[in-house]
Amino acid sequence: MTDLVVRPLTAGEENLFLSLHEPALVGVQSMGRDYRELTERREYRPEWTWLALRGDRPVARAAWWGAPDDDAPKALDWLDFRDDESDAAVEVLRKAGFDTDYCLVLPPAWREDPETRRAGEARIEVAERAGMRRFVERLRYAWTPADGLPERPGRLRFEPEPDDEVITDVLRRVAHGSLDAHDRRSMAKGGPEEAAREQLEFLHWLPSPREWWRLAYTVDGELVGLTVPGNNYNSHTIGLVAVVPEQRGNRYAYDLLVEATHLLRDEGADQVTAETDMTNTPMAATFARAGYPITQERVYLK
Repeated sequence: MTDLVVRPLTAGEENLFLSLHEPALVGVQSMGRDYRELTERREYRPEWTWLALRGDRPVARAAWWGAPDDDAPKALDWLDFRDDESDAAVEVLRKAGFDTDYCLVLPPAWREDPETRRAGEARIEVAERAGMRRFVERLRYAWTPADGLPERPGRLRFEPEPDDEVITDVLRRVAHGSLDAHDRRSMAKGGPEEAAREQLEFLHWLPSPREWWRLAYTVDGELVGLTVPGNNYNSHTIGLVAVVPEQRGNRYAYDLLVEATHLLRDEGADQVTAETDMTNTPMAATFARAGYPITQERVYLK
């Protein structure tokens, strides 16, 4: 067998990367991701894209994604390899050495189809052999106007809040008792201060106006929480729906989600994406109530 060479892509080798033909059952390529288009937008970059080659033949490939202005990639989201080359894929992940989550995109109910399940589990196994561990499984939603615009309940008033110190204080409060795995990881690492810092950093990273953020209050002026309609780099999105601990149990997350959906629709959104952990059953029920259909499942490894 020809010796294996593992290396990053060089500029102009996009055709080499794309010459590995694997059935697009799972991963971002299964949703029509165009590698060349995202390379032109600097969301994929040659130095973030790695190949395993035998001679001039790619046998495994991986691409890490980031925003155009990011100095380092945010996530691994493209991983492919020939059926008999899983060892090569492990070497790609080890040698690239990027410290990011692996976001494996999957169709809904992917475990029910034998071929899709095989493809998904093969990639999870490769990531685990490279030293990653399963972190959380999430549901991905995509609302469109055809799903119906949910009516505002009218129980809360929403106000913009330009002061990041106020927002940070709210984020500290909502981190307590959060069901979100990423929040829990941040809390374990550095408590509510760390969780608030990471959340605020993410919200500022979104390429959408800061003026869209809204604090929610009861008619009596009590703080309920924060809702952040936003953009990511592919669509409008629900950046955050968060209720302070003392207001939980009143189904206010629905009010916050509906408000964000209305604000994005007013901005011309023809699609709004969102995610929640599969174990966060209250939030999953909130999305279902608001008419958000599940379009993907995602497995995150770290």
